[in-house]
Amino acid sequence: MSDNHRKVEGETDLVRDMNSHAIINRNKGAYELAKKRSENAKRKLLEEEEQRDIIRNATREINTLKSEMHEIKNLLQQLVDK
Repeated sequence: MSDNHRKVEGETDLVRDMNSHAIINRNKGAYELAKKRSENAKRKLLEEEEQRDIIRNATREINTLKSEMHEIKNLLQQLVDK
């Protein structure tokens, strides 16, 4: 441990940087695990966003088809009425 770092009382993996006063975790395994969790969370958010886009596009297509069916129905009704 350098002169710039002091152990955090009651914590084995934490030190305080005396210049910035930041708490630093020296446990590399915990750091790697945190990075992995962060990457998984980002990936999950992207997947959820893609699913919302798929649902949104399907809803638009359904609404377009409904509108076109309504037009066809009106045209058929006009033909029957003549």
